[in-house]
Amino acid sequence: MKFRIGQGFDAHKLVFGRPLILGGITIPFELGLEGHSDADVLTHAIIDSLIGALSLGNIGTWFPDNDIKYKNANSMELLKTVISHNSFKEWQIVNIDSTVIIEKPKLSPFITDIQKSIASILNTETANISIKPKTTEKMGFCGRGEGVAVFVNTLLASS
Repeated sequence: MKFRIGQGFDAHKLVFGRPLILGGITIPFELGLEGHSDADVLTHAIIDSLIGALSLGNIGTWFPDNDIKYKNANSMELLKTVISHNSFKEWQIVNIDSTVIIEKPKLSPFITDIQKSIASILNTETANISIKPKTTEKMGFCGRGEGVAVFVNTLLASS
């Protein structure tokens, strides 16, 4: 059996007038994430971890933020594009472990829905998707409520 590990990171600024979307789920909050696409920071970090696991570049090379085609793009559709690439055909997701750094809102009530949303796109069990919300105790840009950052590790296996 072969294994590949990928690591992903993304961060977006919180702003008024945009929805807060994490893992394809809209979270009720007065601020949302700024970005060229829907700015789903969690899905972007997952995409980068998947692409990285197979040494296929990064999210910016796949979906450039200066390409009008991706303006307000649904990040879950971008995830579908990545996972349907021929390079992923022989690989199974063992697990995806993510840390979402966000001071508020509290994500606990939404974790199960986010896991289901991601798992359905990746054709894996929700038990293979870990989402850990963390605060920084009001330190740094995330702690001051200026943005959200996400770290993701992915393990792929192939027989």
